[in-house]
Amino acid sequence: MGTKKRPTTETATKPKNAVEVCQQHDETEDTAMARTLTKPEIQAAGTIQQWQGNITDVNALADELALQIESVNNGNMKRPEAMLLSQAHTLDELFNNLARRAKNQEYMRNIETYLRLALKAQSQCRATLETLAAIKNPPVIFAKQANISSGHQQVNNGIPPTHAGKNNFSPNELLEAQNGSAILDSGTTGTTIAENKAMAALE
Repeated sequence: MGTKKRPTTETATKPKNAVEVCQQHDETEDTAMARTLTKPEIQAAGTIQQWQGNITDVNALADELALQIESVNNGNMKRPEAMLLSQAHTLDELFNNLARRAKNQEYMRNIETYLRLALKAQSQCRATLETLAAIKNPPVIFAKQANISSGHQQVNNGIPPTHAGKNNFSPNELLEAQNGSAILDSGTTGTTIAENKAMAALE
């Protein structure tokens, strides 16, 4: 016959809303508390645990939320997409419920109140579906050229075509006509061509 394990005093008395804080060796107790309590999953777990009526351990909720956050960081968007679609259905239900309640009201003030709330739910439903559509089909952005400068600037978006003009070259005085042929004066000094440093560096 097996024996049942009796719960320890810590397990029996630990409140479900008590957040576990792990202090690292290089931080103070206050720093560890601040680091833990500012985590998004801890904040969300506390809110969920409060609204659920203290039936779920806040640390278990935080661990599950941390796994979902890691999944999204790795590129898995199935959970957020399912969440948005579920919220859209919930908002649609709120819209229809409030609209029906408005029809059953007798006084204009009550009718106006219910219809205003119904239209708010409808607007949120539309915004939720638009967000879901943007996630599924991100918009394509066509970026135009932007030239930003703190001072004077000149932007050349293209090279203008060149036009052939009239050449006003004078006859080369160094050429002499002898016996029907042109002789280049070899007494002048030729122009030195500078070395191409970029090409020289590749040798």
